[in-house]
Amino acid sequence: MAAPFDLAFDPWDPAFLADPYPAYAELRARGRVHWFEPTNQWLVPHHADVSALLRDRRLGRTYQHRYTHEDFGRTAPPAEHEPFHVLNDHGMLDLEPPDHTRIRRLVSKAFTPRTVEQLKPYVRGLAGDLVSALVEKGGGDLLTDVAEPLPVAVIAEMLGIPEADRAQLRPWSADICGMYELNPSQETAAKAVRASVEFSDYLRELIAARREKPGEDLISGLIAAHDEGDRLTEQEMISTAVLLLNAGHEATVNATVNGWWALFRNPAQLSALRADHSLIPSAIEELMRYDTPLQLFERWVLDEIEIDGTTIPPGAEIAMLFGSANHDPEVFEDPDKLDLTRKDNPHISFSAGIHYCIGAPLARIELAASMTALLEQAPTLRLAADPERKPNFVIRGLEGLSVEVG
Repeated sequence: MAAPFDLAFDPWDPAFLADPYPAYAELRARGRVHWFEPTNQWLVPHHADVSALLRDRRLGRTYQHRYTHEDFGRTAPPAEHEPFHVLNDHGMLDLEPPDHTRIRRLVSKAFTPRTVEQLKPYVRGLAGDLVSALVEKGGGDLLTDVAEPLPVAVIAEMLGIPEADRAQLRPWSADICGMYELNPSQETAAKAVRASVEFSDYLRELIAARREKPGEDLISGLIAAHDEGDRLTEQEMISTAVLLLNAGHEATVNATVNGWWALFRNPAQLSALRADHSLIPSAIEELMRYDTPLQLFERWVLDEIEIDGTTIPPGAEIAMLFGSANHDPEVFEDPDKLDLTRKDNPHISFSAGIHYCIGAPLARIELAASMTALLEQAPTLRLAADPERKPNFVIRGLEGLSVEVG
C-alpha cells in the first residue's frame, strides 16, 4: 500500500479524465491496494485482484441484508435523498442473495439466448435506419443520432414502453446515474431524486395499465410473476425496469462513442476494420477493453479480507478499477495499444460473478449492428471536430462525437 497518496489518480481533474490510463499504470506499479482519502475507499487496480473480488462473497453491493447503517459504522443517507435510494436499493444490481437471486431469475427469462437472438432483425433494422438518416444529412452527432436512440429503443421495446414516452427516458437515466459518480454534489443529488420520483410515478402508471391490459412485454411478464406468486413487489418491478433502462443503454451508448473516438485516433486499425468486416466481433471486445465505459465498480466489505498483506475490515468500501484492470500488462500484451485482432481478451467491462451484466449479449448485438451499419453505409465516416469528454469518471463517455460523411 502506498502510504501518502501522492499518485496521479485524481478523478476530478480534467487532464486525468481525458486519459486516466497513465495514472492507473502508476497505481499498479505502486501496489495492489491503495487507501484513497477523498472518497474513503480502497482502490484495487490489478486485473487478478479485481476479477477475484468480483466473485468474492465476503464483499457485497449492499450491507443492509446483514447490518444496519449504525452496525456498519455508516451514516444513513439524508432523508431528502430517500426517493433515489428506495429506487436504487430495490434493483438487483444493489441487492444480494436471496433477493438478488429471485429477481435475476425472473428477469433472465427475458434475456435467454433465444430471446436475444430473436431481437437481432429488429436491432439491425433500427441501426440501419438510424445510420441511413445520418448519411442522408451528411453527418451529425454520432452520439445523439445513432449511439443513444438505438439501445434506448431496444430496451424500451422489450419493456413495452410506448414510443411517445421514450424521449424522457434518457434524461431521467442521465440524472439518476449522476449519483453513481464519486462524491456527487447536492445539485446532482437533487436531480437524481427528482428523476427517481418522476420515473417511478411514470412506471407505476404503466404497471397499472399493463395490469388492466397485459401485453407480450417484460413489464407484463414481471406483473404476471408478481400476481401469480407474489415474487416481486411493485417497488421491485419499478426498480428493475429502471435498472434495465439505465444499464441497458448507458454502457452501449458510451462504448459506441468511446469506441469510434478510439478508432479515429488509430487510423490504421480503422482501415483494417473497413477492409475486413469479419473483425467486428473482436473489435467490439477490444474497444470495450481499450476505453472502458464503466471505470469503477464498488463493493462493501462484509467480512474481513486481506490484499497483499493489508487487512481491510468490515465496513470498508472497495473501489475496483475496471479501466486499470483492462490495461494490466500481466494479462494483456501491450495493453495501451489498440489491437482489433486481439485474441486473448478477458476484459471485465461487463463485470463478473453474480452481478455479471445480464444484458451483455444484447449489448454486443447492438454494438455489432451499429458498427456494421456505419461501416457499410458510411465507409468514409470521419471526425468533424475533437469531442469533449464528459466531466464524469465512473461512467466514462463523451458529450458528443461530431462526424461527417461523403
